[in-house]
Amino acid sequence: MSTEPTAGPAAERLPAGAPLIISLLVGSAFVMILNETIMSVALPALIADLQVTPATAQWLTSGFLLTMAVVIPVTGYLLARFPPRSVYLASMSLFSTGTVLCAIAPAFGFLLAGRVVQATGTAVMVPLLMTTILRLVPASRRGQTMGTISIVIAVAPAVGPTLSGVILSALGWRWMFWIVLPIALVALAAGATWLRVTAETSRAPLDVTSVLISAVAFSGIVYGLSAIGESAAAGPHGGVPPWVPLAVGALALAVFVHRQIRLQRGDGTAPLLDLRPFAVRRYTLSLVLVATGFMSLFGAIILLPLYIQEVLGDSAFVAGLVVLPGGLTMGLLGPFVGRAYDRLGARPLVLPGSVLLAVVMWGFTTLGAASPIWLVVVLHMGLSAALALMFTPLMTDALGSLTGELYSHGSAILTTLQQVAGAAGTALFITVMTLASAGAGVDADGVHAAFLVAACVSLAVVVVAFVAARDSGPAAPRDGAAATTAGAGEPGA
Repeated sequence: MSTEPTAGPAAERLPAGAPLIISLLVGSAFVMILNETIMSVALPALIADLQVTPATAQWLTSGFLLTMAVVIPVTGYLLARFPPRSVYLASMSLFSTGTVLCAIAPAFGFLLAGRVVQATGTAVMVPLLMTTILRLVPASRRGQTMGTISIVIAVAPAVGPTLSGVILSALGWRWMFWIVLPIALVALAAGATWLRVTAETSRAPLDVTSVLISAVAFSGIVYGLSAIGESAAAGPHGGVPPWVPLAVGALALAVFVHRQIRLQRGDGTAPLLDLRPFAVRRYTLSLVLVATGFMSLFGAIILLPLYIQEVLGDSAFVAGLVVLPGGLTMGLLGPFVGRAYDRLGARPLVLPGSVLLAVVMWGFTTLGAASPIWLVVVLHMGLSAALALMFTPLMTDALGSLTGELYSHGSAILTTLQQVAGAAGTALFITVMTLASAGAGVDADGVHAAFLVAACVSLAVVVVAFVAARDSGPAAPRDGAAATTAGAGEPGA
């Protein structure tokens, strides 16, 4: 974890057109991630209109997540093989096509196919955004610019359910896609006109075997983790036990890692996902903190609506409004935290952020059946502030510690881990809540037990943050492609 600010007025200027390009990518990613969570409130309307069961309708969200988990590992290869403009146009074209399919879907299968196409385009956008920022922005200003990603990560998922509720109250569910479509088409046209980023590309062939193995690995892990929470909430059923896809995914992941290491050491086919970023200590420690932070974030996202509706007895609309201020807090703090990172480095932000996270999570354990709603809002805003202090510095520090040829693979690993951590957090907290509830539904005891586990996870975050700060040593020079980790040397195979 770096601690020293970076000077260098000569390197302060952004390349011509960089602000426009970054704004275009941030806006596109915002719309795509907004679409990821916009379906949650619409599920009851879809169940009635398309005449499907709740378990079937849930695949509109689960299928999106699974597709993201399968496609993201491939983005490292795509961003290294093709120019950023080509990747962006392909991503937006897929997202726009999927949006049209969803809007005109005559049946559930058609709608699910559209969601899969949307997710394929969405999976590429966040790694593209991160990699482009690393290529365009001087090292001394990366924190400020990476802070804008916090708006995408935090505000879009928070606004999605609220926006969905507003649209459904006045229009049908198809309008959630018809409203997004013109925005996507405008972004596609703007990218075709203005997106010009110079980047070296590699003509290494695609390792199809690795693609297939990674698809089994990450889809099995994400599906298995999601199924644990669903089976705990629904009770025993006759389907495949969650541990089966989880075990298959874990085994496939071990095979995938072994193959990537073997390909890195050979002279033939390049690895699908370069694993050398894990040899950089600062990158790996930051990755662990981001993953545990995402577990806390997704735990709050899944637990708070259930607590508000099932324990406090408020409506889904109220639940959506309660979490909105927290998402806005994280998004608004992002740029300020980014500028502070450019001046101070990561340590002075991550350490208090981890402590605040632990304090807030233990505060959640005090919630009960008679707790006031304003306390829930305040605690969620505190959680969002803590994660804002952590996410921007950690992601910037992690990716900035890599050499230029590892940018695309480092961002792909980071984004993949976020998906897995989110699924793991959801599975863990839903399972604990269900097992601790007295009856078949959700009660105050179950929510308390789940928040207690989340609070214990937050203590692990504090420990890792202090270990990372103690062991990090002097800051590495953040000078673009030449950045390396202090004390770790160049990443090796």
